[in-house]
Amino acid sequence: MSVAYIVDARRTAGGKRGGALRDWHPADLGAAVLNALVERSGIDPAAIEDVIVGCVSQVGEQSFHVGRNMVMASRLPDSVPAVTIDRQCGSSQQALHFAAQAVMSGTQDVVIAAGVESMTRVPMGTPVILPMQAGIGTGPWSKAILDRYGVTEFSQFTGAEMIAERYGMSREELDTFALGSHRKAEAAIAADAFADEIVPLEVTDAEGNRQLHTRDEGVRAGATIEGLAGLKTLKPDGVITAGNASQICDGASGALIVSERALKEHGLTPLARIDNLTVTAGDPVIMLMEPIPATRRALERAGRAIGDIDLYEVNEAFAPVPLAWLRELEADPERLNVNGGAIALGHPLGASGTKLMATLVHALKARGKRFGLQTMCEGGGIANVTIIESLG
Repeated sequence: MSVAYIVDARRTAGGKRGGALRDWHPADLGAAVLNALVERSGIDPAAIEDVIVGCVSQVGEQSFHVGRNMVMASRLPDSVPAVTIDRQCGSSQQALHFAAQAVMSGTQDVVIAAGVESMTRVPMGTPVILPMQAGIGTGPWSKAILDRYGVTEFSQFTGAEMIAERYGMSREELDTFALGSHRKAEAAIAADAFADEIVPLEVTDAEGNRQLHTRDEGVRAGATIEGLAGLKTLKPDGVITAGNASQICDGASGALIVSERALKEHGLTPLARIDNLTVTAGDPVIMLMEPIPATRRALERAGRAIGDIDLYEVNEAFAPVPLAWLRELEADPERLNVNGGAIALGHPLGASGTKLMATLVHALKARGKRFGLQTMCEGGGIANVTIIESLG
């Protein structure tokens, strides 16, 4: 089997809802990342054989094949095809898996995996809400599905509360983790740790001035445990708040995946080698626990132990998710989300997979570390895991 390499991985700085990226159409947002990958790698854009794009809310400005629209909005030639996929929050991580699998199978040599989500211009839940408001259909879950699982709906918020209850996690523990995410992100920004991964975008500020957007907007400088403790819980007797959950975010991201033949043919230098690709599924009600068994399977298939992994990126959809993952895997918290996570940096749904990969690849290189692992909880009780070996 051929080896798949990551030549580059880039992302936009996150934009808050209604924030810096509010004027960017999702197709243009994604196109900026495609252009950046081609420009920095120096590859002939006509050599790209496919663009695989993750996007969750494929409606409105993200409808009618946003992946192809990104190519059309970019400087890539019309000859470059594209496809748009949805594996919920893991959509662009799955895009990376599909891209790597195409290269490893020998089917293709140069593929871009990417993701985009403008949660300002296409609010979360829009694909369900609009048809229901128009009186079209009965929603995504049939009566047979709901009866099978004994629920009236599937909710990630319910899943997060269930994890916290299962592990006896207190509100204070969750808020303390959230505060750590902000402080790590704040330190990373101060150290310019994101410089190699962020694609600068021209935006208009509140005063109408044009400037470059290069800093994640969601990071709360000077956040305190008292401030987090003052936020209301999502349900009266719960522990989940807006402060210990991921932030709504606008963003795009991508990675250039190539074969060894392409490295030589195009004179490319790889940042990392794909070591393992795993996806599993489990309980769709608690939903957010699946990164735990998925990680165990990935490590087993890769012939590695958690101690072999130098850095982990576990998406901070809600604080209980990475905390439960740390406990079950007996992992080192000092290696987790070292530059902060989605609680501070934002979670642009379909873009988060390759966003986390961009951060992981560059963090490994900056620290001179070897192995990295990324995992993501996803709607329906699914989880992707990607293990990479840094070559930087």
